[in-house]
Amino acid sequence: MMTLPLARRTPLDFVFAVLMLAAGGYAFARYGQYMDYYEHGILLGATLALVWFGWFWPAMRYFLPGAAVLALLGTSSYHGDLATAQHSFILKYFLASQSAVMWMCVLYFIATVVYWVGLVRRANTVLSIASGLTWTAALAALTAMLVRWYESYLIGPDVGHIPVSNLYEVFILFCLITTLMYLYYEARFKARTMGAFVLLVISAAVGFILWYSLDRQAHEIQPLIPALQSWWMKIHVPANFIGYGAFSLSAMLGVAWMLASPIERKPATRNTLHALALASVVLALAIGIYGASWFDISGAAAQLTMGGVLCGAVLLVIAAWPGVMAKSLPSPQVLEEVSYRAVSVGFLFFTIATILGAAWAADAWGGYWSWDPKETWALIVWLNYAAWLHVRLVKGWRGEVLAWWSVIGLAVTTFAFLGVNMFLSGLHSYGGL
Repeated sequence: MMTLPLARRTPLDFVFAVLMLAAGGYAFARYGQYMDYYEHGILLGATLALVWFGWFWPAMRYFLPGAAVLALLGTSSYHGDLATAQHSFILKYFLASQSAVMWMCVLYFIATVVYWVGLVRRANTVLSIASGLTWTAALAALTAMLVRWYESYLIGPDVGHIPVSNLYEVFILFCLITTLMYLYYEARFKARTMGAFVLLVISAAVGFILWYSLDRQAHEIQPLIPALQSWWMKIHVPANFIGYGAFSLSAMLGVAWMLASPIERKPATRNTLHALALASVVLALAIGIYGASWFDISGAAAQLTMGGVLCGAVLLVIAAWPGVMAKSLPSPQVLEEVSYRAVSVGFLFFTIATILGAAWAADAWGGYWSWDPKETWALIVWLNYAAWLHVRLVKGWRGEVLAWWSVIGLAVTTFAFLGVNMFLSGLHSYGGL
């Protein structure tokens, strides 16, 4: 999967490059009139990046054209009228954006179960099926995003926008990015059993998508609020979510590392961890019942907080019984290496996203930094992973400390993304629940 010199490229490499350049040219010819010169530059950069991506990871030579074909089939089936989705079979049940999202959700849930069956039974065939289901779910996710982008323009040229503007859309993006990153490492390290853990965090995101769609009707496309009517959004948000996806992947592999590493636990330590887990369950139930009044937050925010505390209880039980799945999981060294690579990629893109966010803030609000709660917690996330990388690369830390640090890092990142909007207010309050 390494990048080869241009002279060593195969004809298939150049066919793929021509296809991507043709797709970029088509997009410019069709929609260039709606773009400013900044967006022209983004389109060019994205096209060249996709060419490089396909050359770097050969699987993308089939995945990206496959998604493009499905998206073109979906968009052409509309015939310029959004209402067509109500009576067109292929749109209603397969290729309308919401239909594709529902397929994505079902496939992720099934893939998660199949990964766990393969892990428990140590069945390579079952794990291969789970991997195929995950690829198909990612294909549905990308298709849904491309079709939704087109649907927004059918509502009106002033409404049309890239689908990364609200929690519903960015959670789909999160699922897609985290999946592709995992599938790359799955193939690179030949370790499919990692999917049982990584798919858990993706399934949690899928659960949020379903709740947000059914309870809040969030799947309905809305015009952008003024704060988001900027070309900065097109590059800041995707860069952010590459970071979020990488940090989530690292955290789930941290959990897997604990279950793969036979660390001796004293009975007293184990009993203490069990007691803390039980106390966490009690606290979670109390938050679920009384949290809305305690913290002056919505009922939905209280339920999400309860879920987070319950996850903490599960982690305490896992900490009490390390190594119980050592025979089924990849070696701790493999899990640690993949986690390190994920954090490295995530930190790079989160740094880029933070710089882009500061530039966007200067453009929108007249200053690069205002110590808004969202900005402050983004800085905390950045410092957390900067310290993680420092102690690993400079101090040589390995093992349980970094595994737990990855898990706690995801909790910090989740609070920065969702918790700030639930519990605090600021310039980014438009992203609340």
